[in-house]
Amino acid sequence: MNRKLLIPLIFSLFFGPRTMLEAQMQNDTIIDAVVAVVGGNMILKSDIENQYLQIRSQGNIQGTATNLKCQILENLLYQKLVLHQSQVDSIEVTDAQVESEMDRRMRYFISQAGTPERLEEHFGKSLLEIKNELRDVIREQMLTEQAQQKITSDVTVTPSEVKSYFRKLPKDSIPLVNAELEIGVIVRQPGIGDEEKQLAKDKLKGFKDRLAKGDDFSTLAVLYSEDPGSSKQGGELGMFKRGEMRPEFEAAAFKLKPGEVSDIVETEDGYHLIQMIERRGEYVNVRHILIQPKVTLQNLNKAKLSLDSVASLITKSKLTFDEAVIKYSDDPNKNSGGLLINQASGNSRFEASQIDAKIFFVVDKLKVGEVSAPVLNTDRGKQDYRIYYLKSRSNPHKANLEDDYTRIQQVALEKKKIDVISEWISRKMASTYIVVMDSYRSCRFERNWIK
Repeated sequence: MNRKLLIPLIFSLFFGPRTMLEAQMQNDTIIDAVVAVVGGNMILKSDIENQYLQIRSQGNIQGTATNLKCQILENLLYQKLVLHQSQVDSIEVTDAQVESEMDRRMRYFISQAGTPERLEEHFGKSLLEIKNELRDVIREQMLTEQAQQKITSDVTVTPSEVKSYFRKLPKDSIPLVNAELEIGVIVRQPGIGDEEKQLAKDKLKGFKDRLAKGDDFSTLAVLYSEDPGSSKQGGELGMFKRGEMRPEFEAAAFKLKPGEVSDIVETEDGYHLIQMIERRGEYVNVRHILIQPKVTLQNLNKAKLSLDSVASLITKSKLTFDEAVIKYSDDPNKNSGGLLINQASGNSRFEASQIDAKIFFVVDKLKVGEVSAPVLNTDRGKQDYRIYYLKSRSNPHKANLEDDYTRIQQVALEKKKIDVISEWISRKMASTYIVVMDSYRSCRFERNWIK
């Protein structure tokens, strides 16, 4: 099997939220037939065609359609081999796990279609019928993923293996590592007084009085709501279920009847009025009007002056950045030592292109170990002051063991996992019933699936 297709993340290509349902949105009609059997698990023509349609829709086709479909089949043969082993090993997933993944997928499908009604209209089926058809597919995928994880769960690499892997790399294959930065932040949120909170609540009380006299909720949301994401849609949020919104917001929303308006609801975003549009099973659709208490200029200046003092203490070495984070930062993520986390990699290193431009222009002027002056930040209508700390900055360089050991270790680990999976496939192919039908026996597979 092509090793590029055998990486453990293989499932993200074919088993992510973009599955058979999304491929069917291409409106192609597929006449089904069995094209292969692994153990007691069949591979259908539609399994191949739907994945082919998805890849084609994304513009990812390389080579001929026939060759791509053969590659897809080989991946499916591998997946069914892993599924067969999960059945032999009696691996299980609970109904709760399946339903949780089902809900995640359904939210994705609904967001792609626009509304639940459009999704139902496209398939000519109710949400319940779509979920019933998808449930077994998801269970099979989760079993397969767990079995694959079991194959490589004990795989590790020793420091000597990492060094050996790196030293065997041809010189022209050693990757170039771009310049990277590690950035820390300390946040000071200005206080909001009782008077400002009361003004926000009074405004919403006024809106509720107007609604009682016949004013339209959508119109008020367009004119006055401070939620930029929903105000243009008349405050409408679209279908959601429990666990997707603020807990206080959900508690109030799910109690409402269609057309009913809530009392004032307080969340960390501000104060809300909520109107129920409709409820469909475990999903609801509501409108809301958000009013955020305003920060006074005096309190904003207090936050800035406070950070000025903190920055001065760090600059004069009277306080380390780590100590300042623990003592002064209002950032809920300060447990990471105040370091910004790169969501793409999961670590604290960023390439310049990955850093928000507003932050980059601040830290690019700093030397390693320096902190910035306080910077005003506005996020979702809220204001606070922040100081940024440049913990480290690397120069572009060829990867080396001293500076890039963790990166090289991960690559070496992935290669070892690929080798382990490859050996596992060879063993299991020999002892598993596998049949490929005539229509695909001419494929040039990486492995001898045809017995």
